[in-house]
Amino acid sequence: MKTRSLVVIGAVVAVVALAGGAGYVYYFSGLRSAPAQLGLSATPIAATSPTVTPAATASLTGSWTVTTGSLAGYRINELFVGQSSKHQAVARTSTVSGGLTVSGDSTGYQVSSLTFTADLTSLHSVDTVAGRDVTQRDGVVNRQLDVQQFPTATFAATSASVPGGITNQAVDVSVTGKLTIHGVTKDVTIKAKAQLVGGKAEIAGSTSISMTDYGVSPPQMPFVTVDSTLLLEFDIFLVRSA
Repeated sequence: MKTRSLVVIGAVVAVVALAGGAGYVYYFSGLRSAPAQLGLSATPIAATSPTVTPAATASLTGSWTVTTGSLAGYRINELFVGQSSKHQAVARTSTVSGGLTVSGDSTGYQVSSLTFTADLTSLHSVDTVAGRDVTQRDGVVNRQLDVQQFPTATFAATSASVPGGITNQAVDVSVTGKLTIHGVTKDVTIKAKAQLVGGKAEIAGSTSISMTDYGVSPPQMPFVTVDSTLLLEFDIFLVRSA
């Protein structure tokens, strides 16, 4: 009987040791990576090109709708037990909708009725950690965001200005609007860059928020501490709809 008990105890210790070893690979190996922050995907052709003239550049005026290729998501720092450097957890969705309306001319444009909506139910992790399926994190995030009740995040702005120079180069834009997450709406300012590429408008930018401001608690996971501040980032393509 005593021998059998020792065998059982030994088996339990072995299982715990194996689990601990796998955990070590995840938390302490340092074999972790995260994709670069979202930004403009290409450099527009300058108007000084022999094949392009300012007269050939279309006006921005009209209505624009979000199209394929758009991405939105977040990146947040995780600190693993026993580590001094933080890992960036990154998740993205390509299910983005919305649009905006532009008025004005090449001396300067005004944007109105801007609305971008991201589907949070399709957020998925895109960073990597050796020996770990990071998509397991997504279930925790979905529960914290309560995506069954609040499946989307929306940014809306009534007005914004865009320099006329966008017709031949990337330009800086700053947009103040309202961000709604988890049923809570807050005023935020987004810093972004915009450009025209191949008949499409592209806007890429980011803003930092504290998830607790939106009634969301930082995800709780064994052996890791998650910051409460995260970076929302996006790279959105639009095509003219009217």
